Amino acid sequence: MQLSDNNRNNLQYSGSFENRRFDIFQSLRFWLNAIEFSEAESARLVCRLIPAQCPFARDVSLLGRVLFSIPPLCKLNPVYDELVALRFRALCYLADEVGEDIGVYC
Repeated sequence: MQLSDNNRNNLQYSGSFENRRFDIFQSLRFWLNAIEFSEAESARLVCRLIPAQCPFARDVSLLGRVLFSIPPLCKLNPVYDELVALRFRALCYLADEVGEDIGVYC
């Protein structure tokens, strides 16, 4: 079956797939970035829940010998950067607005 030039132009995709990629985490990222702190207790809760360092790196050993290492998996989290930024904003709020010592969260 042959297509005429007019039909061939109608079948062509006008934009590239990379430019129109659907990001399922976009609304979650937007919501996390929009959080503002107005209460010290909510900022403290965020600082307690989100760790300062990636807690997933482990060495699996047997009889004193390391069998294998599990690398840090935090960068595989699609909202990792937003969570780190949220924790930083909470720490800044506690230090600047409340005047609290944030050394206990570091």
